[in-house]
Parts: sequence; C-alpha cells; structure tokens
Amino acid sequence: MNAFQSNSRKVRIALIQGREQGSAQADLDYTIDRIREAANAGAQIICTQELFNTPYFCRTQDPDLFDLAEPIPGATTQALEVVAAELGVVIVASLFERRAAGVYHNTAAVIDADGRYLGKYRKMHIPQDPGFEEKFYFTPGDLGYKVWDTKFGKISVLICWDQWYPEAARMAALAGAEIIFYPTAIGWLPEEKAELGVAQHTAWEMVQRGHAVANGCYVAAVNRTGVEGDTEFWGQSFVADFYGQIVERAPVENEYILMADCDLKALEDMRRIWPFFRDRRIDSYANVTKRMIDE
Repeated sequence: MNAFQSNSRKVRIALIQGREQGSAQADLDYTIDRIREAANAGAQIICTQELFNTPYFCRTQDPDLFDLAEPIPGATTQALEVVAAELGVVIVASLFERRAAGVYHNTAAVIDADGRYLGKYRKMHIPQDPGFEEKFYFTPGDLGYKVWDTKFGKISVLICWDQWYPEAARMAALAGAEIIFYPTAIGWLPEEKAELGVAQHTAWEMVQRGHAVANGCYVAAVNRTGVEGDTEFWGQSFVADFYGQIVERAPVENEYILMADCDLKALEDMRRIWPFFRDRRIDSYANVTKRMIDE
C-alpha cells in the first residue's frame, strides 16, 4: 500500500520519464516497474510519457505502423488496472488507440486507485511537422476536455501538442481540474538545435507554466528522453504550481521518476485571492470560436 498518508489536501504525483525499451512488452514491463518504484516512494497519481509502450513512430509515414495500435480499454489497460488496484494508485497511461480500421487516436486512459477504468481522453490538437508526422496517424479527438474525480483529486489529461493551446487548459480547469497532466514526446532535430534549441525548450515550458497561473492549477508535463532516429527528446519533465513556479524538474538525458507534492488546499486558497474565474467576461468572448477575427 501507499507509504504517503496525509489528512491534508496534499497529493504526491509521479511522472515516468523514460526511453523506448525495444518492444511493447518491454515498454510495459519497464513502466510497471517504475510505477511500483513510484508507489513505494509515496506517489498517489502516476503518469506515463506520451505513447509509452511504442517508439515515437510518427517520425515517418508508414502504413505498417498502424499495427502498433490497440483497443482502449484493452489488454494494456487491463494489466494496468491490476497494478493500480494492487498499489492503490491512480494511473494515467498514454497509448495508441485503434478505434476502427482507418480511425486511430492518440489517447490517454485513466485508471482509479481501486483499479477501475474511468475513461479516456483523445488528443484534440494534431501537429504536422518534420519528424512529427502525426496527422498521418491520428484522427483528432472527439471526446472533449474531460476531468476525472479520482481518489486523490480532480485531474485532467491533455496530450503534447495540446500544450500550446490555452483554450484546452481553460476548458479543463473550468470543468474542475486541479492538476492537468500532459503526456509528451517533444525534442530537438539536429538541424535546429544549435540555433533554436534553447528557445524551443523555453517556449514549451513557459507556455505551460502560464496555463498553471491563468487557471490556478498544477501542470505536470512528462516527456521522453533519449534519441530515436534524428530526434533527441529533451526530457526535462516538470511540475509547475499555480504561481507558475517549478516544483520539480527532471534532467535532459536520464530516465527519471519525477516526484512532486501538490497542495490542493493551497491551490484553493490561491483561487480565492486571485479569482480569475469569477472575473471572466464571458459575454465578450464569442469571437474566440472563430478561426480569425479579420472581417
């Protein structure tokens, strides 16, 4: 059972920053071992990196790679349900979902601490860049922005490219999220790193820290590490609090279990003194649903 017990509104979370291990079974075994380590250290909510049991296959367009997809719920979520119930932890697992022939999603499954499958989120924003050929593989999500009231707190999950969109974080927070998890696979391409590497990483981290402030919530981003093809994943998984302060940050190169304690009572106190939601002028935002405000 969990070693971390508290009567306060504190929750300990863990982010599993890892490398691809060579096969789906090896990735699953590796991740379950890391979940056990995190739980033994007191973690209560544990989140994987994006597409944790596959390589980051979106570097190229290859129809055969659709064979990596699986139904959700399915065998992987069932294995994680057993682990969640045994350890008494909430698990957020990012997977490649096969919905139907020709329809596939980048999806995160949420499992509560009693082993119940609570549901899934399908990535809404799909990028298309050199080395990130995701529009070839993923149908945009259609389940909306979801929040789950888990044993240890109200959480939402957004995925990687969703990180750049303040609307997504806002929708999650308005639905009650206290912690937003972002399973991620982002890194440097060799032709860009020298000139843009620092700027790219700074933008990635800063925009998410801004989401934490604007929405009065914790943000937890969990990235890959290591090199796959030409992509050097930059690791540096982190947790930011509701002031945008970095609570914990992982290194660039290493596999790492990032642990952070989130104070949900302090979060509520902050929302009381900075009541951003109260002061929203919802009557003035109609144009945000337009592609551009140019006519």
